[in-house]
Formats: sequence, C-alpha cells, structure tokens
Amino acid sequence: MNPAIKYSLGRIGIFLVVAVPVLLFLPATMNTLLKLMIAIVISAALSFFLLRGLRDQVADQMSANARRKIEEKERLRAALAGDDEQKPADEQKPADERKPADERKHNA
Repeated sequence: MNPAIKYSLGRIGIFLVVAVPVLLFLPATMNTLLKLMIAIVISAALSFFLLRGLRDQVADQMSANARRKIEEKERLRAALAGDDEQKPADEQKPADERKPADERKHNA
C-alpha cells in the first residue's frame, strides 16, 4: 500500500482513538468544538512520535518522485535540443565547415 495512504489512515486512527475519550470524559458543559481541538492537538503530538517511520517513508517517496521528474525533464530537454545522441565532432559543425578547404574557396 502507498505510504502516504498508510500515514493518512494512521493519523485518522490516532485522532479517533484520542477523540472518543476526550468527547466522553471531559465535562459535558465544555464546548464540543473545544473538545475536538484538544483531541487534534493531542493526536498531532502522538502521531509525531508514533508515525515517524511512515512519515520518513512518505518523505523518501516524495523525494524519489521529485528526482525522477527532474531527470525526465532534463532528458526531454536534451532530446528537444538534439543532445540525446552524441554526434561525432565533424557532424556537429555547420555543413559549410565540413567541406574540404578547396571546396569552400570555390563556393565563396
């Protein structure tokens, strides 16, 4: 399974595990939104420590994807510029410079 999906499900799971007791055991007179905000803060702190491995996997995956896209972009730019194949030094010169010197004199 994709590490980003695992990490997201882990964050949601930790939030639910924290939110249920917070909603049930904090005083009923307290605002529900405040209870949920407390649950979010606690679950964020817990997930920072508990989901470190998954977070590192997501970061590695994102880094590899960015590196692959940069390499592909460079390869496409090289192909558009005609640098995808290394031509012999003689073929890289303009056509009139490839002619022998005596032919260039006649054309001038």
